[in-house]
Amino acid sequence: MTGADAAVRTLQAHGVRHIFGLCGDTSLPFYDALYRLDHGMDHVLARDERSAAYMADAYARVTGRVGVCEGPSGGGATYILPGVIEANESSVALLSITSDIPVTARGRYPLTELDQRALFAPLTKWNAVVDHVSQIPHIFRTAFRAATTGRPGAAHIGLPYDLQKQHVDPADIWADPRHGSFPGYRTGPDPDLIGAAAEAMLAAKRPAFICGGGVILSGACELLAELAEMLDAPVASTVSGHGVIADDHPLAVGVVGANGGTDETRAAIADADTVIFVGCRAGSTTTEHGAVPSRHVPIVHIDIDPMVVSGNYRVEAGIVGDALLSLSALRIEIERRLAGERRHSGAAERLTGLKAAKRTAFDRLASSTETPIRPERVLAALQATLPADAIIVADPGTPCPYFSGHFQLNSTGRRFITNRAHGALGFSLPASIGAQIGAPDRKVVAVMGDGSFGFAVGELETIVRKQLPITMIVFSNASFGWIKASQKDGYGERYFSVDFSRTHHARIAKAYGVKSWTVRDPLELDAVVRQAVAHDGPTLIDVIAQPLEQSAVPVSKWMG
Repeated sequence: MTGADAAVRTLQAHGVRHIFGLCGDTSLPFYDALYRLDHGMDHVLARDERSAAYMADAYARVTGRVGVCEGPSGGGATYILPGVIEANESSVALLSITSDIPVTARGRYPLTELDQRALFAPLTKWNAVVDHVSQIPHIFRTAFRAATTGRPGAAHIGLPYDLQKQHVDPADIWADPRHGSFPGYRTGPDPDLIGAAAEAMLAAKRPAFICGGGVILSGACELLAELAEMLDAPVASTVSGHGVIADDHPLAVGVVGANGGTDETRAAIADADTVIFVGCRAGSTTTEHGAVPSRHVPIVHIDIDPMVVSGNYRVEAGIVGDALLSLSALRIEIERRLAGERRHSGAAERLTGLKAAKRTAFDRLASSTETPIRPERVLAALQATLPADAIIVADPGTPCPYFSGHFQLNSTGRRFITNRAHGALGFSLPASIGAQIGAPDRKVVAVMGDGSFGFAVGELETIVRKQLPITMIVFSNASFGWIKASQKDGYGERYFSVDFSRTHHARIAKAYGVKSWTVRDPLELDAVVRQAVAHDGPTLIDVIAQPLEQSAVPVSKWMG
C-alpha cells in the first residue's frame, strides 16, 4: 500500500463521503489513488483552494461530519488558508490536506517550497507535516481526533510528494469511528460548578440567555428551550447561533449585538438581571463592545473552551463543558431545586410587544416600492417563498446583518450559515455548494453583495457542472457597502476607493449556464423569486439594491 493509498483508506475509514479540492503537481499520487481505489468518496473539484475550504466548512456545519478539503503545495497551500482559519475560529471540524514538495528536496530550492508546518501552525487547532511514510496513518487519525474533540476546529496535514509513492503497512490503517463527526467525545461539566450556576440562575428574577453556535453544534437546542421555559427566560442568539431557538417561540428574542441586533432585542437583554452565555465567546460584536449586557450584570458562562469562560466578563459562575451535557446537568439540578415549580416573570408578554414593534418597522420598509430596491423587500419575498427547512448562506456586508436581524427561522438547527469569525468576502457562493452537497434534499440560497460576487464568480462553473439547484441573490449597489457605510458613519462621508463599476451579474451567470434575472422594479421581485426558487437547476437574481449606507440595516457599530 502506498502512502497515497493509505491517506485515501484512512479518510474512508473515518466515514468521509465528500472531499473538496483542487489539483496540482504534488497531489498527483493522491489523485491517482482516488481514481484507482474503490472508496465510495466523491471528490468535488473546486476552482479555487479557498473555495474548497469554504465548501468543506459549510458541508461540516450542515452534516456534523468532518469537512475535508485539499490542495497542492506552494500557492495552493497559501490560497486555502482563509477557509481553514474561518473554520477553526468558528469551531467547525475541518481537515485541510495540502500536498508538499518531496522530503528529499527540502532546502534545495524546488518550485513551491515553503514551510507548511510554520505557515499553518498559528491558524489551526492541530497541524503536522509528514516526515516519513510510516507516519501517515497515525497523523491522519490524530488530525481527525484533534478536529472533533474538545472545541472543534481545523486540522492540517502536509503530505510530501515522495512519501505518497512509498509503501506503508496496510495493518496500520484503522480509525475510531467517533472521530468522523463532531463533537467526537463530549466533555462533561464539573458537578460543583453546575450547582453554583444553578444557584446564580435561580437567584435572578429576570434571567436571559445569549446563545452561540456551540448550542447548535452540540445538538442542545431542545434542551435549551426546556430550560428557558422552566425559568421563563428570554433566549437571544449570536449571529452564528441563529437557530438555537425557533424565532416564533414566545421566549425567542432574535439575534443581538452590533450586527443584526435592533433597539428591541437590545432592550430585551438590557432588562435582564442575570445573563447566561452558552456556547459563545461573548465577543465584541455580540455584546456591542461590552455594553449589552453591561459589566454590572451577573453573568453565568458555559462553553467548551476554558479560555472563553470569563474571558470578557467577570462571572458569577462558569461551566466548562459540552453545551448538551452542561444544559442537561443544569436542567436536572434546577428541576430538583424548583421541585416541579415553573417560574413566571412575564418574559413572553414583554417580548410580544418588543417583537411586534420590530416587525411593524420591518414590514413598513419591506412593502416599499422605492428604487433602488430595499433589502427588506428581498427578505420578505424570500420569507414568503422558501420552504421551512431552507438553508440561507450569507456573506458579510448587506446580507449578514439583514438576514441575522430580520429573517425568521421558525425551526431550530443549522439553517443560517455565515462566516462571522473573519468576515471575508466571497464566502457564500462556494459555501452554498458545500451546504447543498451536504443537504441535497433541502433548498439552499446564497445571498451576497456584488463585491463578494467578484471574489467567487468562478465557482458558478462548479455549481453548473454539479447541477446544484442553488438560488443566488446578488445585492448590487456597485460598492463595498460595509466600508462605505463605515466611512459615512465615522469619517464624514469621505468615500475613498470603495466604489466600482456596475456589473451585469445576470449576464455573467447566464454565460456559465445559470438561469438568471436582473430585477430593478420592486413590483416584479416576488414573481421572480418564486420562479427562481421553483426552478430545478441553479438560478441567480441580480437585484439592483439600495446602497448599504443609505439603508436601515440593523448595525449599531460598524467596527465590530
